[in-house]
Amino acid sequence: MRAKLSVVMPTLNAEAGLARALPALAEGLEAGLIRELVISDGGSDDATARIAEAAGAVLVTGAASRGGQLRRGVGVARGEWLLVVHADTALPQGWPEVVKAHIASGQGAAAFRLSFDARGLAPVIVAGWANLRSKVFGLPYGDQGLLLSRSDYDAAGGYPDIPLMEDVALARALGRRVALLPATVTTSAERYRRDGWLRRGGRNLWLLLRYLGGVRPEELARRY
Repeated sequence: MRAKLSVVMPTLNAEAGLARALPALAEGLEAGLIRELVISDGGSDDATARIAEAAGAVLVTGAASRGGQLRRGVGVARGEWLLVVHADTALPQGWPEVVKAHIASGQGAAAFRLSFDARGLAPVIVAGWANLRSKVFGLPYGDQGLLLSRSDYDAAGGYPDIPLMEDVALARALGRRVALLPATVTTSAERYRRDGWLRRGGRNLWLLLRYLGGVRPEELARRY
């Protein structure tokens, strides 16, 4: 019996992120859950491609646009279920059992709870808002990982080829609430450290509100 899950990961100069994300996937291989890893690269000029090939991943290349990259990556995936996860996000210990339980439950799409690889009050607040947004509005971001069946993905029309908000667009197109899994991923806080937690968090919220208000993702990306 073939493993059910295809892991799809968008990358762009992601060698540092892959060093932390790939080891966590080994648990899924050992559990007989992962059928394949698809890495959809947007033109990296670092060691991303070499790391992907060394890991035995299916490597897809194309223009740098996260929505487009994910659409291409899912397009070659063969699993009945998809787990879309960013390269700077590490899955938690025990994640295969959580995923198996959700698949067996017959429920729809789901995302992990979020945490950052940083200490202090600001990371807790930003992650808390992300988890609240996901729970109340069913709008997780891509760094939380997204688990869904291939049939649900196809019925929703897949990821749109847009540079930003592809995760929100797909969540809305699914037409039902995205559940929160009882497990927490850890994502990189590098951008928040660089830009400032308040400034980055506020900008992300403003981008989301503008997108929901009808501003085109291409325009948002120019100001991102």
